[in-house]
Amino acid sequence: MRLGLDLFLGNQFQSFKGMRVGLVTNMTGVNEKLVPSIDLFYEHPDIHLAALYGPEHGIRGDAKEGEAVESTIDPYTGVPVFSLYGASRKPSKEMLDPVDVIVFDLQDIGSRYYTYIYTMAYVMEACAEYGKHFVVLDRPNPISGSVMEGNLLEDGIRSFIGLYPIPNRHGMTIGEIALFYKHEMGINCELTVVQMDGWERQMFFDQTGLFWVQPSPNTTGLDMSILYPGTCLVEGTNLSEGRGTTRPFEYIGAPFIDGYRLAKKLNEQKIAGVLARPVSFKPVYQKHRDEVCEGVQLHVADRYAIHSLRTGLTLLETIAEMYPNDFKFVQHNEKYTIDLLAGTKEIKDKILQKKTDEFLECCGEQLERFRKQIKPYQLYK
Repeated sequence: MRLGLDLFLGNQFQSFKGMRVGLVTNMTGVNEKLVPSIDLFYEHPDIHLAALYGPEHGIRGDAKEGEAVESTIDPYTGVPVFSLYGASRKPSKEMLDPVDVIVFDLQDIGSRYYTYIYTMAYVMEACAEYGKHFVVLDRPNPISGSVMEGNLLEDGIRSFIGLYPIPNRHGMTIGEIALFYKHEMGINCELTVVQMDGWERQMFFDQTGLFWVQPSPNTTGLDMSILYPGTCLVEGTNLSEGRGTTRPFEYIGAPFIDGYRLAKKLNEQKIAGVLARPVSFKPVYQKHRDEVCEGVQLHVADRYAIHSLRTGLTLLETIAEMYPNDFKFVQHNEKYTIDLLAGTKEIKDKILQKKTDEFLECCGEQLERFRKQIKPYQLYK
């Protein structure tokens, strides 16, 4: 298969020859030989790379989650780098003045909570406002484009981890999301999507022949990415989601948990496609830093059978039932984090009342509506 990057550099860049190009990218912007798109653009005789723009974690991926990133000069190319995760998450006029066209080349991981798709939305908005052409170099959805899970974000619950009404596991590529934003969300910029050649919707990332470059410090691999639409909800609780370990979003635990009891309880429920193993771990940062936590590692036994969101909700429901006096939902700026992640305020009660199956049943109608809504923008069979 060939990436949007390959096809753009092959001949599609000709449409923008002579223009000043801005590139939104990070360490995931590489070709099939792992050569960075920054280098490919900078060294190309017919592309004028005038500016770089970095999302959360920075242009080289060395900033932790939530850590502000400063604008700087790229030491390898001397090109100015404007941060899209610092003082502003939307490019200002001054940030776009050096360029005529913005090219977006970032690897998404297929979940609503992941901020790169909202960086793209803000850049598209700015391009619409200041008359810049926006080009997306499409990349695979690593957890396939054939599965969707979850609910649509409710009105009034918008944040940088959930900006538009898309499901937890959205089943789209970054290029398809850009088309959705333009035609359904009204971000009416001049848009070009450079499609991949040879990618099919049912493909997982390890079936593409490409090398995995983790898009952020805690997106460690394919199993983590498959679990993430469900286990990311753990961030909204006082449990460790495994940040600060080698297995984030696969390790789940806390100092008050008995890992053997939890693993036994989860495996008795026969969660489709998942096996739980008791673990003990000590996070080096984030929640429960330097404390011994017991819990489970969730292993993906069958990627085609797993329902990631059901897995995450069953996990939280089980822990809430086992440890009612210890389990808590956490708040940030007087808002429950899990509300922002789940895109609804009802999930807390559903977990505590052991009614998450009821919640998931209600998601079916929303997913069917979303499938019909995005069908015109699906670029791949």
